[in-house]
Amino acid sequence: MDTINKLKILSDASQYDLACACGTRGGPDHRVRGEDGSWLYPVSMPGGGYSIMLKTLVSNVCSNDCGYCPFRASQDVPRCTIGADEMAKLFMEYLRQRKLIGLFLSSGVVGTPDQTMDIINGTAEILRKKYSYRGYIHLKVIPGASDAAVDTALSLANAVSINIEVPGEQHFAALSQKKDYLKDIIAPMRRIAQLTDKGMRYQGIRQTTQFIVGAAGESDAEIVKYTSGLYKKLNLNRVYFSAYQRGLGNQAIPGEQRVDVSVEDGFVREHRLYQVDFLFRQYGFVEGDIQFDDSGRLFMDRDPKLVWAERHPEKFPIDVNRADLSTLLKVPGIGPLTAKRIVKMRKGGARISSADGLPLKGKRLALAGKYLKY
Repeated sequence: MDTINKLKILSDASQYDLACACGTRGGPDHRVRGEDGSWLYPVSMPGGGYSIMLKTLVSNVCSNDCGYCPFRASQDVPRCTIGADEMAKLFMEYLRQRKLIGLFLSSGVVGTPDQTMDIINGTAEILRKKYSYRGYIHLKVIPGASDAAVDTALSLANAVSINIEVPGEQHFAALSQKKDYLKDIIAPMRRIAQLTDKGMRYQGIRQTTQFIVGAAGESDAEIVKYTSGLYKKLNLNRVYFSAYQRGLGNQAIPGEQRVDVSVEDGFVREHRLYQVDFLFRQYGFVEGDIQFDDSGRLFMDRDPKLVWAERHPEKFPIDVNRADLSTLLKVPGIGPLTAKRIVKMRKGGARISSADGLPLKGKRLALAGKYLKY
């Protein structure tokens, strides 16, 4: 199989790994498939706008048995691998042809975790040393990789990720009999956190991860608890969520206690978890602020910030002319930018005397108005 045909298969397979900040739906952040079959993913830039990243596996060969994965060892799918030299050369050709911000490399497990890391790290090393590439590289750390392989990835990448997949050993046992949750996943995540901490050698290298939502009967409360812990204890930069989809060729997972939900409900659940993630990262919410139903699930019919407000009527109405930034961020309909604009208006001497004076409009204005006083 030639390189281009390999890339068609491998870049398509990479869509299931979300542990990088790539847009996948509508608008300017919509991924685009090239004429050669590769997927090019827009990446949001710190200063605004988007640039493009090539995202692919180096191999969909895999010796693992993860029950949610359409490329696990027992699946009958076309298999191929792009070697380190081949992948590096291919990326440099792309770089010459179009404006790319960087490369995201993941993989199935080719033989052993370290054999696979040799391909992933080898590609990055060739790019850095042979081609003097100084752009963005995100490398997937394969579960079970040695400390040396993890350290090498950190020395070459701008960001790394290892997918946590589920919240805890008990749920993980339903997904895989070949991987050890604590040894193969949690231990390397802790090592990365230590080596990228402030003052350490690899300070500034980002670490992200991904949950497979709904694959092993886990509750939203469990995922939220682990997400909060990942941010507080391991200083992760971002957590991603991917709804489990039966339509990807997955067989029933042995021993699973998963509640049957429609594909649409699965994506709503994924969306609600992303909303919780934003509340943690941008709104100052903590784990105890998140409300669940009696079964530990987030409410599917309304967002978690609105649920919090409904459960805490004693906190409202909030005086829009006196509330600090953190208090304004608790108001449904008000996001970080709006809250900052309100504070800036007040510092400039303005007094907001009615809803018309708010930097809001439409549905968001109508919603926020229920929780404010002037």
